[in-house]
Amino acid sequence: MTFMAKPKVAHPELPRNALGLTRRDYEGSNSTLCAGCGHDSITASIVEACWANALQPQNLVKLSGIGCSSKTTAYFVSGAHGFNSVHGRMPSVATGANAANRKLHYIGVSGDGDTLSIGLGQFIHAIRRNLNMVYIIENNGVYGLTKGQFSASADVGTKAKKGEVNSQPPIDPVQLALTLGASFVGRGFSGDKRQLVPLIQAGLRHPGFALIDVLSPCVTFNDHEGSTKSYAYTREHYHAAVEADYVPRAEAIAVDYPAGESLLVPLHDGSQVRLRKLEPAFDTRNRANAYAYIDAKLHEGEYVTGLIHAQDAPEHELHAVNRTAATPLNRMPYERLNPGAATLAKLMARYR
Repeated sequence: MTFMAKPKVAHPELPRNALGLTRRDYEGSNSTLCAGCGHDSITASIVEACWANALQPQNLVKLSGIGCSSKTTAYFVSGAHGFNSVHGRMPSVATGANAANRKLHYIGVSGDGDTLSIGLGQFIHAIRRNLNMVYIIENNGVYGLTKGQFSASADVGTKAKKGEVNSQPPIDPVQLALTLGASFVGRGFSGDKRQLVPLIQAGLRHPGFALIDVLSPCVTFNDHEGSTKSYAYTREHYHAAVEADYVPRAEAIAVDYPAGESLLVPLHDGSQVRLRKLEPAFDTRNRANAYAYIDAKLHEGEYVTGLIHAQDAPEHELHAVNRTAATPLNRMPYERLNPGAATLAKLMARYR
C-alpha cells in the first residue's frame, strides 16, 4: 500500500497549542479512502483532539488491525509510533506495547468487522484487563475491503449490496463494554465533530480502557443487484483487461444539534439513522441506568451518543493490578530484566 505525504506548507498564522505546534503537525499521509467516507471525518476529529490535548507526537502510539478503518492510523500524527497488526489482533499488540512502556499514550483504531468478529475475544480481554488506551471503533456495518458483506454490527433488515437482507441480530459494542465493566464508554457519529472531539480528548486522559464507538457511514456500497450499471452486473457481463472501480464523489455528512434532542440523519444510500444526544445532566456514573437507557433507545430505533459511562478506578488499571515497574522495559538494565537461573527455576517449579 502506498501513502502520499502531504506538502509541508502551512500558513504562518495558524493557531498553536501549548507545545507551539499547529494542527498540521498532527496530520499524516493523504487519505486513500473513498471521498465522503465517515472514517476521514473521524481522522479529522482525532487530529483535533491530539492537537487540543497538546500531545507530543513522539509520545503517541497508533495501533490498528485490518480493514478500511485500520488504514486510518496512517492519516494522523505522522510523528507517532505505529503498528498495523493482522486481522483482529490489535488489542494483544496494544497490551504488549503498553506493558512495556506505560508512559506513552495509546490510540487503537478498529472497525466493526475487525473488532466484533475475528477480534471479539481480544477486544473483550482488553476491556477485562482495563488496558490504558483509547479504542475507537469506526462502525459502518460492512466489510469495506472485501466488498460490503454484513459485519456483526449490521442491523436486522439491513439490505446488502447484492440484495440479501440481514436476519441476524447485531452485536452492540457499547452494551457489550458496559456489561464487561468498561470504565469509559462513549458513542459518537463521524459527522458530529463538535461532540466527537471532546470524547476523544476525555478518552486520552482517562486512566484505563476508553471505548468510543463511532457510527461512520460507508459511501461505496450503495449500488444494488438488478441495476445494469452496478459494479456486480458489469463484472458478470463484460471482460475487462484491468479490473477497476469508479467510486462517485460524495459529501461527508455533518450534523450539529442540541444536547438532549434527537435527529434523523439521512445517509448516502438513502437510509436513515436516528441519533439522540445525551443531556448534560445524564448520570454517567450509574452503569445499570446507562445500559437500560441505551437499550430502551435502541428498541425505539435511536442511537444514543455522548459520554455514556465513566468511572474513575485507577486501582484497577493494568499496571496497578499487576504491580509492574514504572520504568519502561527498554530503559531497564539487563540485570533487572534477567532474574537469574535460580529465580527462574523457582518460578517454573510453581507450574509443576
